[in-house]
Amino acid sequence: MHYRCLVVLATTGLLSAADLPYAGKWKANLAKSDFGETTITYAEAGSGQMRYTADGLSYTFRMDGKDYPSLMGHTAAWKQINATTWESSMKLNGKLVATSASKLSEDGSKLTVTNKGPKPGGGSFDTTFIFQRVSGGPGLPGKWKTKNVNSSTPLVFDIAPSGQDGLTIGVDDYRATCSAKFDGKDYSFTGPTIPAGMTFAIRKTGPRSFEMTQKHNGKELYRDSFSVSPNGKILINTGSAIGVSEKYKIIYDRQ
Repeated sequence: MHYRCLVVLATTGLLSAADLPYAGKWKANLAKSDFGETTITYAEAGSGQMRYTADGLSYTFRMDGKDYPSLMGHTAAWKQINATTWESSMKLNGKLVATSASKLSEDGSKLTVTNKGPKPGGGSFDTTFIFQRVSGGPGLPGKWKTKNVNSSTPLVFDIAPSGQDGLTIGVDDYRATCSAKFDGKDYSFTGPTIPAGMTFAIRKTGPRSFEMTQKHNGKELYRDSFSVSPNGKILINTGSAIGVSEKYKIIYDRQ
């Protein structure tokens, strides 16, 4: 799960919405967003193990349906269904967070990954990633680059001022929250599907923009910049994982 997308601000304070042009409700526009530089890698790790790597983070697992330590406190259980299909499930504290089905195209050049799972706030999410093979093969092993992302439930988040110099960050659908000030210090980001030790640090970078650093147990994971268009209708999020040159650009429309 990528927490770089989970940003919502939902309280009132001493500042007004006019003081923060990015205040309001925003919905991800995946058709206008660009994840084209994001890659994942599956590699043989010896002794029957596989290694998954993305955004500079990795973990190893076996295709035996058992839970193995994954990223940021999660566990992952993988199994192979047939020569072109694999299934996995991710849990946090023993509770299911998401299930994934990875399907290889007939010529082995594309990998379609469909993620589904419950949202603590009610309902469920359903997101599909299509990856283009960069190298490797046959089968799952290799380097894959994002080609397209579709979701029946795009992320929606709100931004509102909190106090004289801060934001309350959270995601309603995931019951996740973080109260942070614009001082660059770490503030806890918590929720039923958020790993313990997750924090956000924010700073203003201009009258219509701010930056955010995401950490887990003190380790920097992502750095993001948020800016509002002159007409106030679009929020642009650009960023990258720490230590990785790949960048992403997520466009949000004001609701």
